[in-house]
Amino acid sequence: MPSFDIVSEVNQVEVHNAVDQCNKEVSTRFDFKGSDARVEMAEKVLSVFADDEFKLGQVRDILTTKLAKRNVDVRCLDLGKPEKISGNKVKQVVTVKTGIETTLAKKIVQTIKDSKLKVQASIQGDAVRVSGAKKDTLQDAIALVRKTVTDFPVQFQNFRE
Repeated sequence: MPSFDIVSEVNQVEVHNAVDQCNKEVSTRFDFKGSDARVEMAEKVLSVFADDEFKLGQVRDILTTKLAKRNVDVRCLDLGKPEKISGNKVKQVVTVKTGIETTLAKKIVQTIKDSKLKVQASIQGDAVRVSGAKKDTLQDAIALVRKTVTDFPVQFQNFRE
């Protein structure tokens, strides 16, 4: 029976490279001369440091630009609240979300069921598996999901016949 998986993954190597490029640009820019602006990465959590809120926004813009250039969808970033650390310094935690959350997975399954397509959708951990009798109906399901899920990046993998 033909099937495919709906997943949400981020290439961690590209994220790491984007963070390195961002730090390199921040260290060479004139407006950041003498400041402690940087981005640190630990697993799937990025910490953005700057001297004040304005510079924090600039570093965040540089980071999102570098991520976009490396084909990392910036919709997977979950921005935390900026918090003050020692003195005037500011820190913001940015989480890189991977996997489809349960609420979004339920929404996808419900959308597919409501569409009256002859496919079955089930939640498999942090992915959604869609199976059906014909490839054409599976391609219609892919088009439907692409059209309805716009606030979170999804990919379609393991298309099997």
